[in-house]
Amino acid sequence: MNKKKRQEIFARLREDNPNPQTELEYSTPFELLIAVLLSAQATDVGVNKATRKLYAAANTPQAILDLGLERLKSHIKTIGLFNTKAANIMKTCAILVEQYNGDIPKTREELEKLPGVGRKTANVVLNTAFRQIAMAVDTHIFRISNRTGIAPGKNVREVEQQLLRLVPKEFLLDAHHWLILHGRYVCKARKPQCGSCRIEDLCEFKEKESYL
Repeated sequence: MNKKKRQEIFARLREDNPNPQTELEYSTPFELLIAVLLSAQATDVGVNKATRKLYAAANTPQAILDLGLERLKSHIKTIGLFNTKAANIMKTCAILVEQYNGDIPKTREELEKLPGVGRKTANVVLNTAFRQIAMAVDTHIFRISNRTGIAPGKNVREVEQQLLRLVPKEFLLDAHHWLILHGRYVCKARKPQCGSCRIEDLCEFKEKESYL
C-alpha cells in the first residue's frame, strides 16, 4: 500500500470519528490500567460491568490493597482468569504504593515491570491515559493491518513497528483507537462488512469482492 492510500484511509476514519475513545470505562490512569489488565481474554462490556462495582468500592492502589484479595476476586469473578488477574492486581498495587506513591509510571519500561503488564497493556496506558504515541496491537489491529495492507507483519511486534513507521504522523496518536473500532464493528474476523466499509475502495484485501 502506498503513502497516499494510507493518508486517505486515516483521513476518512478521522472524519467519521474525530475523537476516538477506548470503550473501557475509566476516570483515572489507575482505573484504566486495572481495566486493561482485566481485559485479556475478556470483552470490554464484561470488564466494564465488573469495574463499575469494583471502582465504587475501591479505585486506588491503596484502596484495593485494603479491600484484600478475596473481596477483589468477588468483584471480578465474572471475568476469565480472575484468580491470576486478582493476584497480579494486588502485587501491582503494592508496587505502586511502595515505589510510586500510588501514581502510575509514565514509561513503558516501568509499566512492564508491573505484574501482569505486558507490552500491549503498557502501550494502551501510555497512549490512552498519557497521550503518548504508542501502538497497542491486539487481534483486531493485527488482522486489519495485514488484511488491508496498511502495515503487514508476521507477528504483533512487527506490525507495531510497521504502524509506527507507516501511519502518517498527524494520525499516529489516535490510530490505535480507529483501527480497533474498525476491526470490532466493520472489518470483523469472520465476516468483514466490506459493502458498508468507508475504506473499501482503498483496502487491498484480495478476497473483499466476495463480501461486497
